[in-house]
Amino acid sequence: MLDIQHILRKLPHRYPFILVDRVLEIEHHVRIKALKNVTINEPFFQGHFPARPVMPGVLMLEALAQAAALLSFESMGTEPGEDTVVYFAGIDEARFKRPVGPGDQLILEAAIERQKAGIYRYKARATVDGHLAAEALLMCTMRKVG
Repeated sequence: MLDIQHILRKLPHRYPFILVDRVLEIEHHVRIKALKNVTINEPFFQGHFPARPVMPGVLMLEALAQAAALLSFESMGTEPGEDTVVYFAGIDEARFKRPVGPGDQLILEAAIERQKAGIYRYKARATVDGHLAAEALLMCTMRKVG
C-alpha cells in the first residue's frame, strides 16, 4: 500500500489535479488498485453541476491514467524528474456507466496489456461500491521535456 506522500513523490501532479489518494494493491509490471475519495470540496463541483454535482468523465479517465502512471513508475523503480512528463498517447473504448459524486469512493484499477516502443497500454476501470463507473483502454508514454 502506498500513501499520499509516496504518491506525491511519484507523480508530478499537485492540487487540484492530483486524483489518487492511496494505492491499495500493486503487482509490479501487472496491475494496480488505487483509491480516489470524491468530496464536495473538489473544485470542479462548483460548475459541474451545482444543483447535482457530478465528477466529469474526463477526470475519471485522468484518475485512471494517474493510477496507471504510478504502476509504471513503481514497476520501473524510478521517480519522474522535473524534466519527465507522462502524456496520454490515446484513449480507446471509453465508456461511462454511472455518475460519480460527492461521498463516493472511486476504486481505480489498471492492468498493463502491453508495452512497446515506450508506449504503455492499460486496461482500466473505475468502480464505486462494486459498480462500474467508467472503463477505457489507455495509452501513455513518458517524455523528457525542457
